Amino acid sequence: MGARESDPYRRLSYRRLIAWPERIAREWPFLEGELRRAPAPSVLDLGSGTGEHARHLAARGYRAVGVDRSEEQVAAARDYEDESPPHGPRFLRGDLDALDLLTTERFGAALCLGNVLPHLEDEALAATLRGLARRLLPAGRLVIQLVNYQRIFARGVRHLPLSFRADPAPGGRAEDGEIVFLRLLRPDGERHVRFYPSTLALHPGAEPPLTVESSREVRLRAWRRPEVEAALAAAGFRLAATYGDMEAGPYDAEESMDLVVVATAP
Repeated sequence: MGARESDPYRRLSYRRLIAWPERIAREWPFLEGELRRAPAPSVLDLGSGTGEHARHLAARGYRAVGVDRSEEQVAAARDYEDESPPHGPRFLRGDLDALDLLTTERFGAALCLGNVLPHLEDEALAATLRGLARRLLPAGRLVIQLVNYQRIFARGVRHLPLSFRADPAPGGRAEDGEIVFLRLLRPDGERHVRFYPSTLALHPGAEPPLTVESSREVRLRAWRRPEVEAALAAAGFRLAATYGDMEAGPYDAEESMDLVVVATAP
């Protein structure tokens, strides 16, 4: 993330809230196809969070480095370094718009997946892409994925899909409780949304049966396709493809859930 605010995700455990094996299994065929086009088997993961993508890459022989500005997310990623392959991923804490201060390495590819790009305002995105162009080898592959904000605004969408994970009560069965990951959206002008990532604990039979474990408010830049493509071009990247999901589905401005942009470095 580029904004230098207090850590908005310090109480959210993305490892606990997201079905990572299922997500990576769904995304990997597409990612693997893009990484095969990269000039070297090395990947910089921007906004790496708790490190699941980076560890998956390292397990498949890639040199993987994750960068995230959240101290708590990086600490969680590093907690699992002992479980990683012998040449497992490394995790760096810092702002994406200051990549040159974090590493002098160069990479064959970079990933920027999930809700990362919307944390960058205009100047921060420009600085991030300029720095990334210096960290990628010539013709290095960049994959960006984010929510399709054109659809969010056109349809008045107020939430992202709910996520449910087992959360057994002490001494109870797994099916007795669930963690609900709720992500609400509220428009904030034409270029921003207010994002409310929250976790709820659902334990039927308890009193109360539903409680709020954590909730935050984050202001996000609602990047649309033309803006992302213009920012890439300004930093010297060449557009390779645009998709509507991480399975190479076609992009439809008002139907696609995601915006996925693939570009190559100068």
